[in-house]
Amino acid sequence: MALDESRENDEVFDDRGLTYVVEKTLYNNVKPIKVDYASTPMGSGFNIASNMQTGASCGSSCSC
Repeated sequence: MALDESRENDEVFDDRGLTYVVEKTLYNNVKPIKVDYASTPMGSGFNIASNMQTGASCGSSCSC
Protein backbone atom coordinates (compact mmCIF):
# COMPACT_ATOMS: atom_id res chain seq x y z
CA MET A 1 0.00 0.00 0.00
CA ALA A 2 1.37 3.41 -0.95
CA LEU A 3 0.29 6.95 -1.67
CA ASP A 4 -0.15 7.62 -5.39
CA GLU A 5 -2.06 9.70 -7.92
CA SER A 6 -4.52 7.99 -10.24
CA ARG A 7 -3.64 7.39 -13.87
CA GLU A 8 -5.83 6.43 -16.83
CA ASN A 9 -5.05 2.71 -16.39
CA ASP A 10 -6.26 2.68 -12.75
CA GLU A 11 -9.50 1.74 -11.01
CA VAL A 12 -10.46 4.39 -8.45
CA PHE A 13 -12.78 3.71 -5.48
CA ASP A 14 -13.99 5.89 -2.61
CA ASP A 15 -14.97 4.19 0.64
CA ARG A 16 -15.58 5.74 4.07
CA GLY A 17 -13.74 8.93 3.17
CA LEU A 18 -10.68 7.20 1.66
CA THR A 19 -9.81 6.99 -2.04
CA TYR A 20 -8.20 3.79 -3.30
CA VAL A 21 -6.26 3.57 -6.57
CA VAL A 22 -5.54 0.12 -8.04
CA GLU A 23 -3.95 -0.60 -11.41
CA LYS A 24 -6.68 -2.18 -13.62
CA THR A 25 -4.75 -5.34 -14.58
CA LEU A 26 -3.84 -6.04 -10.95
CA TYR A 27 -7.41 -5.34 -9.85
CA ASN A 28 -8.82 -7.77 -12.43
CA ASN A 29 -6.50 -10.51 -11.10
CA VAL A 30 -7.23 -10.01 -7.39
CA LYS A 31 -10.77 -8.60 -7.09
CA PRO A 32 -12.56 -8.28 -4.80
CA ILE A 33 -10.19 -6.45 -2.46
CA LYS A 34 -11.06 -5.88 1.20
CA VAL A 35 -9.20 -3.26 3.27
CA ASP A 36 -9.67 -3.19 7.05
CA TYR A 37 -7.92 -1.38 9.87
CA ALA A 38 -7.38 -3.57 12.91
CA SER A 39 -6.17 -2.72 16.39
CA THR A 40 -5.12 -5.68 18.55
CA PRO A 41 -2.88 -6.22 21.59
CA MET A 42 -0.15 -7.20 19.09
CA GLY A 43 -0.40 -3.82 17.32
CA SER A 44 -2.52 -2.05 14.75
CA GLY A 45 -2.50 -1.49 11.03
CA PHE A 46 -4.14 -2.15 7.70
CA ASN A 47 -5.09 -5.63 6.53
CA ILE A 48 -5.51 -6.03 2.77
CA ALA A 49 -7.16 -9.26 1.60
CA SER A 50 -8.14 -10.46 -1.87
CA ASN A 51 -9.09 -13.53 -3.83
CA MET A 52 -6.12 -14.35 -6.05
CA GLN A 53 -7.23 -15.76 -9.42
CA THR A 54 -3.78 -16.76 -10.68
CA GLY A 55 -0.46 -17.69 -9.12
CA ALA A 56 -1.52 -17.68 -5.49
CA SER A 57 0.74 -19.85 -3.38
CA CYS A 58 -1.41 -19.47 -0.27
CA GLY A 59 -4.64 -21.01 -1.54
CA SER A 60 -7.85 -19.34 -2.67
CA SER A 61 -7.36 -16.16 -0.69
CA CYS A 62 -4.30 -14.11 0.10
CA SER A 63 -3.47 -11.23 2.41
CA CYS A 64 -0.98 -8.66 1.14
